[in-house]
Amino acid sequence: MRLWALSDLHVSHPENRVALEGLPAFPDDWLILGGDVTTGMHRLDWCFRRLTAKFRKVVWVPGNHELWTSPDAASRLGGVALYERLVEIARLHDVLTPEDPYAVVQHRSGPVLIVPLFLLYDYSFRPKHVQRDEVVRWARETGSVCSDELVLKPDPFPDRESWCAARCKDAAARLASYPADLPKVLINHFPLEEQHAVLPRIPRFTPWCGTRRTHGWHRHFNACAVVYGHLHIRGTQWLDGVPFQEVSLGYPHQWDRRQGVGAYLREVAMAPRGVTSR
Repeated sequence: MRLWALSDLHVSHPENRVALEGLPAFPDDWLILGGDVTTGMHRLDWCFRRLTAKFRKVVWVPGNHELWTSPDAASRLGGVALYERLVEIARLHDVLTPEDPYAVVQHRSGPVLIVPLFLLYDYSFRPKHVQRDEVVRWARETGSVCSDELVLKPDPFPDRESWCAARCKDAAARLASYPADLPKVLINHFPLEEQHAVLPRIPRFTPWCGTRRTHGWHRHFNACAVVYGHLHIRGTQWLDGVPFQEVSLGYPHQWDRRQGVGAYLREVAMAPRGVTSR
């Protein structure tokens, strides 16, 4: 069994949607979807339907785009209510979500725990001189304000930071309940480490890229791999012997359509057995 990963499919764009139809089938393997599959529940349902027919199992974590509430949408669901509805859609297709029990799979390298996470961000990925209440103004100076400020609701939480804190607390407690020596594949849409949230073209976008609450989780919870997206900068960086893998496809202009989506599938690299991150 092989474990593949791809994020930021953005099938709201017709070019990406058409290309996804041509993705080869891997009936014996698992696929990680690292968030920002699309906006809108109907397109997410469409995507799950297509991909579950091509893979043995699909694992999904939400990105910020799935959580957007469009002002002209037929449904005004937002925040936790919208997220719970997306989980329901995923379960209709037997897609694993952050709300399901973590699964132990027999990977070629040995048993690993698949850990889909939904942790959000809390604006802590920002320079020390920028106060929380100055973040949006500071980012706006270079045109880097995230659309989430208008369309990602935190309801019933008072703000996104509170929602993020609650998600991180719950996820950490769940992870701590599993055997410490069991290698884990941590999957989150946003980077877990601030040092990986580097955006050369839009450096002031980083406050919307994660939380310092997850610093060191790969060590604390014995990760053998970390998978994320959001940045649209594909690549692998090793930290403490663990491969951190950004697996975005991106917007149509960010990938070569002549190669097809299949060329951007990433087989998840694992830390060598016997090399611990703890």
